[in-house]
Amino acid sequence: MIKPLEELLTVLSRLPGIGRRSAERIAFFLLTKPEEAARLSQAVGNLHRQIKRCQRCHSFSEGDLCPICQDPKRDQTTICVVARPWEIEYIERTGEFHGLYHVLGGLISPSEGVGPEDLTVGELIRRVQTEKIEEVILALEPKLEGDLTAMHLLRVLKPLGVKVTQIAHGVPVGRDLESADQITLGRALKGRVPL
Repeated sequence: MIKPLEELLTVLSRLPGIGRRSAERIAFFLLTKPEEAARLSQAVGNLHRQIKRCQRCHSFSEGDLCPICQDPKRDQTTICVVARPWEIEYIERTGEFHGLYHVLGGLISPSEGVGPEDLTVGELIRRVQTEKIEEVILALEPKLEGDLTAMHLLRVLKPLGVKVTQIAHGVPVGRDLESADQITLGRALKGRVPL
């Protein structure tokens, strides 16, 4: 196979959910549609030039604050904590949550060398102290790393006098938020329990 095509296949195959066959279909499509290849190249290039992290919640944003943090209609007293920015969209699709978010940037994982200091835990604590937050909802993956992170957050947030809750178990254990359907995730949000 010619080198540029093989390089593209290698890169595409590294993307989540894209195996060798899918990579081949995408590569041959782009090879036969130069205008689509140019659009894709431009869109990918724009990702890191035009999107940055929200200064408040650490989600993706085009400006200093993301649209959710800028929205005065959102409940300013409640923060839903997620591990990664894309998990916000899964919760938003339920239509059940109208507060703010905070993105940790991952989960505590001793086996991978990720501790609380590697996440935005300090920024979350500052938000609780300065933004008159009444409730922090933990919407973390129901697996060991999510549980470790939840226990740590409970330990550092409880002394601040804020109510700490966790989404109810409706999200399948061992699965991430991405795999939960809207109804299940919506019920989990509605049925959250105090920790």
